[in-house]
Amino acid sequence: MEDIKNPSNDRRKFLRASTLLGAGLFIPKVNLASSGTFSANDNIHEFGKREGYTDQISILISMMDWMRSVIVRDAKGISQKQLDFLLDENSNTIGALLMHLAATERYYQIDTFTGISKKKLGFDVEEEVWSAASSLGNAGRKVFKGKPLSFYLDKLNEVREFSKAELKNRDDSWLMESTEFFGNRPTNNYCKWFHVVEHESNHNGQIRYIKSRAA
Repeated sequence: MEDIKNPSNDRRKFLRASTLLGAGLFIPKVNLASSGTFSANDNIHEFGKREGYTDQISILISMMDWMRSVIVRDAKGISQKQLDFLLDENSNTIGALLMHLAATERYYQIDTFTGISKKKLGFDVEEEVWSAASSLGNAGRKVFKGKPLSFYLDKLNEVREFSKAELKNRDDSWLMESTEFFGNRPTNNYCKWFHVVEHESNHNGQIRYIKSRAA
């Protein structure tokens, strides 16, 4: 019987796993790089300096652009049936989830871009729509149906362009500024805006699943 308390056993397991990883056996196949979504001449897969942004904000913009490209890629070709499909009476549609991503980013604009009024952030959509997008549930199911894919992609783009324009006016010291936020603990602007990226990744998994069920 193997002694599970023996640290040498753990080390041997780690080395065996590392060998397999090096052989490529544990590396998942990812089609993103060869999907044809990205231009061969862009640098979306190279996180780093972006024109007009400070060093750390450039990294943030790199992440935001990369994750958004995945959202847009997976939304491409979605039918009206798929946009409005409900798995059950308590679920959210793909359309509602896409609008939810825009609303979440808008929330962090309001929270971190001091001096920016909600009115200025409203664009051409009524506040009731933004509220439904934030809360989802019954409100989201009522409001977000019958709208074309272009409606959601336009809103995502409007919000993102505003974010990127405002981030050009910020620097790395602003990115590190903290307030009491997640769990009432110090949270800097970098963490808040990384959450915008992570939030899109989380819901993209849901979008892919609903899309497959609605096909």
